[in-house]
Formats: sequence, C-alpha cells, structure tokens
Amino acid sequence: MSDMNSLSRRTLLGASLGVASLPFVPGLARADDGARCAAAGRSDVPPVAGPTRKLTIAWNQSAICTAAVPVAKAKGFFARYNLDVDYVNFAGATDQLLEALSTGKADGAPGMALRWLKPLQQGFDVKLVAGLHAGCMYLLAPPDGGIRQLTDLRGKTVGVTDIGGPDRNFFGIRLKEAGVDPESDVQWRQYPADLLPVALQRGEVQAITDGDPFSYLQKRQFGLVEIDSNMHGEWAHIACCVIGLRGSLIRNEPTVAMAVTRAILEAGAWLACNPEEAGQIFKPYAAHASAEDLAQMIRVQGHHHQTLGSSFRDDIVRYADALKQIGVFRPSLDTSRYAQRVTQDLFAA
Repeated sequence: MSDMNSLSRRTLLGASLGVASLPFVPGLARADDGARCAAAGRSDVPPVAGPTRKLTIAWNQSAICTAAVPVAKAKGFFARYNLDVDYVNFAGATDQLLEALSTGKADGAPGMALRWLKPLQQGFDVKLVAGLHAGCMYLLAPPDGGIRQLTDLRGKTVGVTDIGGPDRNFFGIRLKEAGVDPESDVQWRQYPADLLPVALQRGEVQAITDGDPFSYLQKRQFGLVEIDSNMHGEWAHIACCVIGLRGSLIRNEPTVAMAVTRAILEAGAWLACNPEEAGQIFKPYAAHASAEDLAQMIRVQGHHHQTLGSSFRDDIVRYADALKQIGVFRPSLDTSRYAQRVTQDLFAA
C-alpha cells in the first residue's frame, strides 16, 4: 500500500472553478458532483472469516466529528466485514478510555489526536492506526469585541471547556505560531460548553473555543465570528481525529483490526459525500441540532481527509513537535520515535 496525502476541503472549495477538472486521487473522498468517494488505503481488505465477530467501540456520541461510527453501522459497513459492533458512550477522562481499551473493555475508539497523545505517554496498550478526518475545532469571538486575529488575544482571556483539552492545546499551538505566548500572554478559563457564550456576554472572556456541534450552533445563535480553526493553513491537511485500537486485538487478530479500521474509514468517506443522509443518521445523538445543521457541519469539516502509514506517523510527529513548543511534551522528547511507538500501520505490505 502506498501512503496517500489528502487535500483540504477548503482548499478545494476555495480554488478556482478549474477544481472540477482535478483528477481523482485514491484515498481522497470528495463531495464534488460526479466525483468518486473512496476511503484511504487498500480496498481489498477481506471480511472476517467464520462467525460474525462481535466488537465494542467506545465513542463520545455528542461529537459530530465521530459520525463515522453510527454511519458504519447504519449503512452496513461493519456488516460488510462480518462485524457486529456495539457502542459504548464514553465521555470520561482520556486515560480512563485508554485503560478501557488496554484491558479489553472496548476494542477501539475514535478520538481527537490532541486529547490522546499526552496520555499515551503512560504506556497504554493502545495503538493509533489511522487519521479519520481533519478539522472540527473553532476559536470564536463577538464581532464587536476587537478580536480579529490571533495576535489580538494578547492580554485577553479565552474560555474553554477543558484546560487540558484538544482545543486549548491546538489554539495554544496556533498562538505560539503567531508569536503570542499561550501561557504568559493569554489567560484560559474553564466553563461548561453551554456557558461559554454567557461568559462572553458577561465580559469574563473575550473569545471561546470548542468543537461542533456546539461551536456551529453558538456561532449562529450569538452572532459570533470565526477567528481561527484547524481547517486553516497546514492544519487543514493534518488529521484531527484518529482511530485507536487495543494492542492485543492488533497482535492476536490482525485481520479483525484491519476490517474494523477499514469499515470506519469507508463510513467516513461515505459521509463526506453524503452529508444530508449522514446528518439524518446522527440526528438522534444531537438533540439541539437539526439534520440540516448537522449536514452543514459535516460539509465544512474535513471528513474527506484520511491518513495511514507513514503519512499518519508524520501527522503525529507534527503534533508532538508542536506540543513540545507549548510545554505539553518535554523538549527532549524524540518525536519520531514517539510516533513510531504509538502508531501501527495495519495495511503495510
């Protein structure tokens, strides 16, 4: 298998009308009319032999970025590979999730790379096997608050839902890239997701960060403007959410590991090209969003972008290098060695 690098959806949409003539790239799922959608990697992964294999996937059912999980069941992608998958809604701490995977209480999970990478240093028997998609975190501010770009946040306070969360880390990285020290130049304050706009209105914070569906709905309801997101620049080409599997599954049943990974990737590619139906499938998990809202979220997120093998390891190295810059990882960490340790190329020849 050769590694496929994907193009940013916003790059595609923002390019000239000549984009329609771009050739199809294997591994790039596109929603353009007449274009074919395909998951990254090999298309010849066989179904699991023998009786239907039961698996458990842990996921955060409130996050639209994990929509590939219910889509994979609803559209028969799991069944195609002779898999019977149960879901466990998991919204606890990341180290608890990784412990559940390590001990076999769950077989796999989608999750945000920036939430998993630090806890994985503890040595959990979990491997990251694929980048599922790019883009789903946003930095928002009121239109009349004087915040127009990242450098305007110097001396300001930003509201987050988790001081150690992926959006806090990502926008810390982005501030560092812009020449703003995320520790000394900016204050961070934690709130429940539904109170972030209230904190803005009270003047307790000048900007907020979160992911969809909350960011999309809050942006519209409160008239907020997008200052930054991980669908800008090089980050639009780097996996945001990843697929992790328990190490014992990979070692003892590699064909099962390949099958479940391939099924989720195929579901992710399908939903990128079928946002309306995917929104309908995800609607039971999003009480405050309409199916049309969910479809629009899917359109602007990077669900076409999937990475495997060396390309995926490069994504992990890029994140780890950035986390060193903001003090999450120690400066001496060998990021290439770290990425090699926490990832697994299931589809290598």
